[in-house]
Amino acid sequence: MQLQHPRGLYLLFATEMWERFSYYGMRALFALFMVNALMYDKVQASEIYGSFTGLVYMAPLLGGYISDRYWGNRRSIIVGALLMAAGQFMMFTSGLFHADAATATPFLYGGLGLLIAGNGLFKPNISSMVGQLYPVGDKRVDSAFTIFYMGINAGSLIAPLICGTLGDTGNPDDFKWGFFAAGVGMLFSLVLFLLFKNKHLVDPTGKPIGLPPQAKVDASGNKIAHEPLTRVEKQRLAVILILSAFVIFFWSAFEQAGASLTFFASEQTNRNLLGFTVPASYFQSINPLSVVIFAPIFAWLWTKLGNRGVEPNSPMKMAIGLLFLAFGYLVIAFGVEGVTADTKVSMMWLVSLYMLHTFGELCLSPIGLSLVVKLSPARLTSLMMGIWFLSNAAANKFAGMLSELYPEPGMPSPELLGYTVNNLHDFFMLFVFMAGAAAAILFALSSTLKKMMHGIN
Repeated sequence: MQLQHPRGLYLLFATEMWERFSYYGMRALFALFMVNALMYDKVQASEIYGSFTGLVYMAPLLGGYISDRYWGNRRSIIVGALLMAAGQFMMFTSGLFHADAATATPFLYGGLGLLIAGNGLFKPNISSMVGQLYPVGDKRVDSAFTIFYMGINAGSLIAPLICGTLGDTGNPDDFKWGFFAAGVGMLFSLVLFLLFKNKHLVDPTGKPIGLPPQAKVDASGNKIAHEPLTRVEKQRLAVILILSAFVIFFWSAFEQAGASLTFFASEQTNRNLLGFTVPASYFQSINPLSVVIFAPIFAWLWTKLGNRGVEPNSPMKMAIGLLFLAFGYLVIAFGVEGVTADTKVSMMWLVSLYMLHTFGELCLSPIGLSLVVKLSPARLTSLMMGIWFLSNAAANKFAGMLSELYPEPGMPSPELLGYTVNNLHDFFMLFVFMAGAAAAILFALSSTLKKMMHGIN
């Protein structure tokens, strides 16, 4: 049996790695840029951040439709990459003129719009090409997606380190260089794809993949109609929709990394390390670094439990992920209890939170993506993946709304459904209650959902 992966996988790995470098490099600076360079208040910055990240995850539904119906994967990826590179350089221009709000603001929103549109075309198509490199039933596919997932996190890891070093210097004039680096990273992604796509993006028979679709017809030239969904298929799809609702609670808390947790890192974390002041943006590298370290351990753990017949089902794993998320916020809530606004706490509280959140991500994110593919009928996989991304979109918008509750000294205490956020402890406990309640409900539903999956784990 051939164990070596096709070279196309490593092309997709590198293409995705540099695209993720571009996105997460910009994201590491985005909230800080709005607050410290454009002089937005945290509420306004959080609202814009949440709307942007929400639309980033909503756009793939349209991008996937355009690809499936008209352009194919390759053309969609190329156009998406060009739009995102242009968006990053518009962000650079916004940073260049940050002192002049009338000039900087149109470039800011123009850049965000291009990034949203480009991501919508790029994101759903790059990952869908991975499976096309292999014959049906090939056992290498799972490990191929693991390698691809490592590419995502490699880009996410180095992005805040490079873009943060260039842009997050304490001088508002330097944010533009972080955005410029993100734009260059996107161009690397595009150039790699253009140079090697024709040579390496082929199926096992050597035919090119990712080309524009052709209509399927029968012998008489008529379009082939799909059969109606069976009862089993409908129940499996219902599981995806139910789990999508729980995903919203996970990512809305997890994505505080780019907003409220960045404010916390910047303002109330002692970032002095051996005489070096760690930029606040660097903390966003903890999660991808932890993924790279711990992903193989979690894969080994699930295999070990499976061999013993005690591996949790997928909904149960996702509930465990929510529980890890709640524990992360419980740890940092303990660390800030009784702390005043002018007191800085040890960075180990934030590091611990990100580590626990990574454990939660490894229980939920790859499990969820795999489950969507396994539960969806082949003809609806792209649509259901788009719906899954829609839950991420709702979560990111909700994340921005929750970040607006971040307490500001001297300002009125924000409220949510009667819950008053008087201090940082109250703010972080909100996520403990939210994620903990979602975990408890999903634990209770897991056996029912397992039955509705009809043998798929």
